[in-house]
Amino acid sequence: MKKIKSLDNFIKLGLSENTVQALIEKGFEEPTEIQLKTIPVLLNEDKDIIAQAQTGTGKTAAFGLPLIEKLNTGSKHPQALILTPTRELANQVSEEINSLKGNKQLHIVPIYGGQSIDQQLKKLRNGADIIVGTPGRVLDYINRKKLYLDKLSYFILDEADEMLNMGFLEEVEAIFEETNDDKRVLLFSATMPDRILNLSKKYMKNHEFIKIKKVQLTTRLTDQIYFEVLASEKFEALCRIIDIEEDFFALIFCRTKKDVDNITHRLNDRGYETEAIHGDITQKQREKTLERFKSRKIDILVATDVAARGIDIQGLSHVINYHLPQDAESYVHRIGRTGRAGKEGTAITFITPDEYRRLMYIQKMTKTDIRSEKLPNVADLIQIKKSRLKSDLQYIIENKENIDYQNLAEELLQDHKPVDLLSAFIKYTFMDELYATSYNEIKDLSIDQRGKTRLFVSLGVKNGINIKSLIQRIKKQTKIDERKIQDVEVYDSYSFISVPFSDAEIILKSFKKKTGNKKPIIQRAKEVSKKK
Repeated sequence: MKKIKSLDNFIKLGLSENTVQALIEKGFEEPTEIQLKTIPVLLNEDKDIIAQAQTGTGKTAAFGLPLIEKLNTGSKHPQALILTPTRELANQVSEEINSLKGNKQLHIVPIYGGQSIDQQLKKLRNGADIIVGTPGRVLDYINRKKLYLDKLSYFILDEADEMLNMGFLEEVEAIFEETNDDKRVLLFSATMPDRILNLSKKYMKNHEFIKIKKVQLTTRLTDQIYFEVLASEKFEALCRIIDIEEDFFALIFCRTKKDVDNITHRLNDRGYETEAIHGDITQKQREKTLERFKSRKIDILVATDVAARGIDIQGLSHVINYHLPQDAESYVHRIGRTGRAGKEGTAITFITPDEYRRLMYIQKMTKTDIRSEKLPNVADLIQIKKSRLKSDLQYIIENKENIDYQNLAEELLQDHKPVDLLSAFIKYTFMDELYATSYNEIKDLSIDQRGKTRLFVSLGVKNGINIKSLIQRIKKQTKIDERKIQDVEVYDSYSFISVPFSDAEIILKSFKKKTGNKKPIIQRAKEVSKKK
């Protein structure tokens, strides 16, 4: 088997040849701490597990690899259920396990809200060995009598603390009640509040507690920026970023192989030397492309997450998230490739308006600052190019790199005015690059301009409030669409929400009316801070 010895430490954990080969193809090199401590217990013992590990530590592979090893193929009922707090994480976990299973015929089915119920039910009827889902949709299928969980071998809660923070405790407990007693329960959580410990006491048997040292998820040498643009204008925005940077050396991440190929072709058509790597690229071609990229024969490499595993390129100026990654772990892996060797790098993420909430979730999980910026407009871009032209000409003159052309210049000056001659050369060199009409303006969709208000809520965990119940309370009293209530943060004795300006006025008026002369439950956050 090729290169198997390069993953000796995975082999020592007891993983099969098929699984280790899949790890090689994904670019794995060494097990992470959570994998070293969890995989042997799952493979060789019969204990439940409580694991405290933050996002970005490799926990999906920590429980996914043993599932692949232990589960049987051809089963007529679900063997493992993995609950996640969000549909994005459900998708990411499902895709990760699928990519790790090698040639083992296991069927992994993600189920969550926002996707066709008929399609999901069809996949369940065709057989699902591993179900990855959100609590609400899983419980919905149980209540519809479309999903039975009485023969599970494994029940896994991923990001358990986040799941409970979002108000899913009742759903999680209801799902537990529908499962068999002889399953193994695995609980993964970044923190261990009392609610998590109470849940474990109620539903877990003899268990082993695994705790991983907290590590910094992001690098301090990475400046993180996001631009909000329409999906149809992302490519134009990408070109704008490339054009304004003087020394652009970047890795661009796309969601699918088709996206990678499309963006690569379009960049090459625009004159940017670009190459691509993804799952359909042969190993020989991959190595050749990476060597060209490392040696700066090309400055732009477009890749999928899976294909980019194991890439270690020094001196990258940028990592570009052309598509928002599925979760915080993927975001950390992507941007960690810039800002190396003591140099500051820049991570840029393009988001569409409906992705703003997911980006804020990633920011919260990574405990980092991802700031909003406006794309340079056409006038800015042309001014930058003109300034660069002046600077380049000044450098050539000062270093006497123009001496060999002075005779030709004198000949041309005999027949033309200097200003006519120079302007003709600029036209000849730049064609239409310095014309405003050569560029499309990009709509400014900055969050601030769309208009949002941050509201303070004088209720928190101590009042029995969680994210879900707070949203429902506001929705019930004001009839406002719950999708407009975003960036919800719930603390011990208070909370914060963000809503559009017009809806903020409705909420403030409604809650002021209810409390009469008493201090309103909801106020503008700025007003509260001023009073303090």
